[in-house]
Amino acid sequence: MNIGGQALIEGVLMRTPHHVAVAVRNPKGKIITKAYKKEHPAITYKHLLIIRGFLALMDMLIIGMKELFWASEISSGEKMSKKESGFSLLFSIIFAVLLFVALPFYVSKLVTEQYWLFNLLEGILRVLIFVGYILLIARFKDVQRVFQYHGAEHASIACHEAKKSLTPENVKRFSTIHPRCGTAFIFIVLILSIIVFSFIYHPSWWIRFFGRIVLIPIIAGIAYELLKLNARYNIPILNWFSVPGLWLQRITTRKPDKSQIEVAIAALKLALRREN
Repeated sequence: MNIGGQALIEGVLMRTPHHVAVAVRNPKGKIITKAYKKEHPAITYKHLLIIRGFLALMDMLIIGMKELFWASEISSGEKMSKKESGFSLLFSIIFAVLLFVALPFYVSKLVTEQYWLFNLLEGILRVLIFVGYILLIARFKDVQRVFQYHGAEHASIACHEAKKSLTPENVKRFSTIHPRCGTAFIFIVLILSIIVFSFIYHPSWWIRFFGRIVLIPIIAGIAYELLKLNARYNIPILNWFSVPGLWLQRITTRKPDKSQIEVAIAALKLALRREN
């Protein structure tokens, strides 16, 4: 059974094939949990190649953002209005498009109009901007705590997959690096985008730009299929594609303390109980 997760603000989200469980520590130190059945489990569209990857990604993003807002409310003790939540989500989407799509596209256009060189430069810049962004936000203390919860999420899942009892002492023995991490998935999407965009040409710069936004779901779907294929057959070249993402996890995960591990364990145990 595949188990996925996500670090939240003072909390952890865990996903089993049919259920979602969340655990967050409130200002009084108590762990608040909740769990529910997924509205659209991955099995619903498991036969739709490429499309299933995009649908799974959208499902993950929607659930992740919703629970991120909930975790923020629980950990801070302040409720966020729907208007504030909507504005935060809209701002995040616009910021991501400007930083990871518009900026490398515009800079590359200034440097060269030779198509193959433009695509290569744009792809390299996108990777460098992504890594630079991770390095920058990793300097903030609040983000460092989220990265610790990210490490707790990975280590607790690894502990369960090793069939060890889910205790803080056992979880501490496992690595915070995990091959199924979303960080590795994003890196594969970035590399694939260089390849895919190189085969698509149009003389209009505007169509090229918006074409990149339209193609992102397809590239994400292809990346999903490659990861599934590699999980089944362990293909060396696909393992190589995952290596940069594993390196990057040394930044996006930190060694968690006992209290953070307890939160991850609470979320994972609840998810497993609901699934069983």
